[in-house]
Amino acid sequence: MMKYIAAIDQGTTSTRCILFDHQGNLAWSAQREHQQIYPQPGWVEHDPLEIWQCTQQVIQEVLDQSKVKPGDIAAISVTNQRETTLAWDRNSGKPYYNAIVWQDTRTRNICDRLALNGDHNRFRAKTGLPITTYFSAPKIIWLMENLPGLPAAIEHGDAIFGTMDSWIIWWLTGGPDGGVHITDVSNASRTMLMDLQSLDWDDDILQAMNIPRRALARICPSSEPHFYGLTTPSGPFKAVLPVCGDLGDQQAALVGQTCFNPGEAKNTYGTGCFMLLNTGQRPVNSTHGLLTTLAYKFGDQPASYALEGSIAITGALVQWMRDNLGLISHSAEIEDLAASVSDNGGIYFVPAFSGLFAPHWRADARGVIVGLTRYITKGHLARAVLEATAYQTREVLEAMREDSDVRLANLKVDGGMVANQLLMQFQADILGVPVVRPKIAETTALGAAYAAGLATGFWNSLDDLRLNWHINQTWEPHMGEPERQRLYKGWLKAVERTLNWVDE
Repeated sequence: MMKYIAAIDQGTTSTRCILFDHQGNLAWSAQREHQQIYPQPGWVEHDPLEIWQCTQQVIQEVLDQSKVKPGDIAAISVTNQRETTLAWDRNSGKPYYNAIVWQDTRTRNICDRLALNGDHNRFRAKTGLPITTYFSAPKIIWLMENLPGLPAAIEHGDAIFGTMDSWIIWWLTGGPDGGVHITDVSNASRTMLMDLQSLDWDDDILQAMNIPRRALARICPSSEPHFYGLTTPSGPFKAVLPVCGDLGDQQAALVGQTCFNPGEAKNTYGTGCFMLLNTGQRPVNSTHGLLTTLAYKFGDQPASYALEGSIAITGALVQWMRDNLGLISHSAEIEDLAASVSDNGGIYFVPAFSGLFAPHWRADARGVIVGLTRYITKGHLARAVLEATAYQTREVLEAMREDSDVRLANLKVDGGMVANQLLMQFQADILGVPVVRPKIAETTALGAAYAAGLATGFWNSLDDLRLNWHINQTWEPHMGEPERQRLYKGWLKAVERTLNWVDE
């Protein structure tokens, strides 16, 4: 009997390959970071060929370390940083340009142009998304308008677009030698081009943006029993294996946390922070700055939808403290530095490095530190860095309460930052609800594995997946309500100071 599902987790800062067993336990893993490229302020890029090289390396490392034979692997799944977009030549596999990362803000003028008469909700009824630099469609337009040979290459059928799942799956299934060009509904729902009801590219939006359908990937379920394609013996797995799971990273974490019922929510603390609330088999329109998105679609079953609050900078702020300021040598050191003081000393750090995402959606905002006095030390700054993540999460939760009228009993959390005890306790305090961390913290890769496992019968039902979920730790709120409201009021004042900084 096959023993493992292989999940490839292509994230914003690194790529991992993880083997999961039937109990959802992490059996083996390998990870490689890739370069962050900043050509100018507001621009963020990745080298797609470097990422594919890292993908091959982590697959090889896992197979070498584990001694697992390909015959022990039931299926392969991919999860990925969403919205990050590239164009490549289907004949050679050569990218026409670096991948433009989800954090990138170069497309602000394109977004203003698309928002006829300032209507940034022009496509929201169909896509669930406002017109912002975050999503893939403006990035595609930028590529077509700034790479002189690209429109002709599209016309000749040579150039194709994709998010990182499409790029990785295309290479896994043969690349120039017959690789399949697909994406799943969760990733497609982040492009600003897919109709949430039909689950297909919307021709009216494509025409409005002058984006050719022929260059886009075929949209598939997140879990595909008939598989998207097969790996090749010459590829990194050195065997023919089905690729049959594909989920954007935040939707994958929702699945990994087994939030299958309407009203269940999770928050992932990574480079950014992403809270998703399952709203069931109907899309819920947000009037409070949240995104309506596809959660997942398993085979022929109806699609499930979610409300999402996306925060651009959380873990990335800790990296900034490490790499740009040099106040810490390793990200984990931030907790001890923050714990060296009893509170934030009256300062707030709003990390609007690339504007504010949910619930504000203000591309004109930029980061601020407010409340500075001579009393402030690097310990206070470290504490303000961690608290910024918790405050931003509260803003999103408040918006979810307004949109859905759901009152969360607790918040399931995952991602790299949930190892930080100080942050998790402050998160429970500022929310006023328990924060719950599962035993298996790698929920993004696990959710992707679940998608492939359901497709192949490795797991038979959602109930099988729920049985794998166990609590590791719970943080109960201890802060009094007056203090909670006082601190949050200060945060909202700080957010106001970030607005209207960029004039054009």
